Amino acid sequence: MTNSKPYDAVLCDLDNVIRFYDTAHVTALEASAGLPRGTTSAIAFAPALDGPLLLGHTTPEQWVHAVAAELAKDDRLSPARADELARAFAGSPFSADGTVVAMLRRVRASGTPLVLVTNATLDLEDDLETLGLTDLADHVVSSARVGVAKPDREIYEIAASRAGAAVERCLFIDDRLENIEAAVALGMTGVHFREPADLHEPLAFALAR
Repeated sequence: MTNSKPYDAVLCDLDNVIRFYDTAHVTALEASAGLPRGTTSAIAFAPALDGPLLLGHTTPEQWVHAVAAELAKDDRLSPARADELARAFAGSPFSADGTVVAMLRRVRASGTPLVLVTNATLDLEDDLETLGLTDLADHVVSSARVGVAKPDREIYEIAASRAGAAVERCLFIDDRLENIEAAVALGMTGVHFREPADLHEPLAFALAR
């Protein structure tokens, strides 16, 4: 019997595909302190600080303290102001893209397993609850829980295994090219997400139902 579906599973990133952050408050704080826009994110996402966080080796609170300590090395910031900036960044409000969520719900409704594959912190489960998305996917593969992060091949293999699908039968969606390239190297079909319209064609098998 021929499989009528093009994929046996859809694996999807979370941040900058489904979830988006509002960093306007952080930008305002940076401006008031005379810092270039993006200073805080550059420090927060530096591999030395971000890496241990995404692998579950440090907690979000420990990460905030580390970011504040790095910011405080700038003469323009007092320790208190550095801490304020770090906490504002970590606490930036976020929301889900309703259009993308609706499309992904159609994928799951089609009977195709949906797996979130995300480089995330130990707070991910609480964040999904805040977003009202605890029921969005069949499985969630969080780097902080499995101890390996994209683009390491192992996290893709874990996701495919949980979906019960061979890697070459998986569709992988992400906003970062290096993550997509790693998935494609394993045999997956990759989709570079920039806007919801990018999903219309690859998810047509579910959206047309």
